[in-house]
Amino acid sequence: MKKLLLLPALLLGISSTVSAQLQEAETIYSSQKYDDQNKDTVAWLKQATFNLAGSQGMMHNWSAGGELSSFAVNGLFNGNVTRLYHRHVWSNTLDLAYGNIYQYSDNFQPRKNADKIDLTSKYGYRMSTSGNWYVTAILNARTQFSKGYSNVDYAVPNWREFSTSRFLSPLYVLLSPGIEYRRGEELSVFFSPVAARATFVDKYYTSQNPEGAFGVLNGKSARVELGAYFSARYVKDLAKNLSYRGRLDLYTNYLAKDIKDETGTVIKKDSPANIDVLFDNVFSYKFFKYFSANLELTAMYDNDYPYNPPVDANGNKISRPMDFLGWWQINQRFSLGFIYNF
Repeated sequence: MKKLLLLPALLLGISSTVSAQLQEAETIYSSQKYDDQNKDTVAWLKQATFNLAGSQGMMHNWSAGGELSSFAVNGLFNGNVTRLYHRHVWSNTLDLAYGNIYQYSDNFQPRKNADKIDLTSKYGYRMSTSGNWYVTAILNARTQFSKGYSNVDYAVPNWREFSTSRFLSPLYVLLSPGIEYRRGEELSVFFSPVAARATFVDKYYTSQNPEGAFGVLNGKSARVELGAYFSARYVKDLAKNLSYRGRLDLYTNYLAKDIKDETGTVIKKDSPANIDVLFDNVFSYKFFKYFSANLELTAMYDNDYPYNPPVDANGNKISRPMDFLGWWQINQRFSLGFIYNF
């Protein structure tokens, strides 16, 4: 009888010990926001940040000139859920951004200054019990929330019908197996010599120009690429209330070639030497617990997005301050507002 009572007690003791160890692992990871060490444990890592910021301005009889009235609202979300199971790591990151500017001169019609949906799911298997190298597979999807417009004439009653993009159009999907160097949640460097990338676009947009849109041929709705992919991500608490999050993606398409029309005339030049670049940076300074100042800078280069300088009625180029950047796509924002971490 004593032996029968001893067995449940022993199992209960083992279960309590294992439970305590797992709770301890959870505590270690939840108390350390960005760990730079890989640990052999079982735990969930959860982190999310939401920012909401706005600005407003008004001028009347202002000698220096300016916009009579304007206001802007921006929202930013970054969330990550990671599952650690000994040598296995499954990480999921979601980046969302949306913002509009409203100006009196545009009849307070909304003009976007931010629009992003970026989801990355990554599974990795540690190659050794104590190393930093992983065999990893990445799935990434990028799109936007709402319609986009270019060179809008708000005097035209039906201007909303002439969008240049919308939700899921374009949609970029990348699937890539490769090798990853990983230091906890702080640093990840990934490379794959064989990465598949697909672009999906509504035929409405690809039919507007002879060369198509977003790299998809005229009248088509999809494009598939095969190439090499490099991705580096870094997060760091630079100071007590100052954090940085950065990302660098490089992609080259092995299948890239010049696009010709029916007559054989080249309408767009392309080759594997054209490397797509995405460089994303976010600095965040938190103060008074629920307030933050955020500086965001995104730089992109893509041969599928040529830069065509504006011209006047006589065909002469209109000079603008940022023309020296050429084909680079730049999006910079500074915001001051509410922040909530959970």
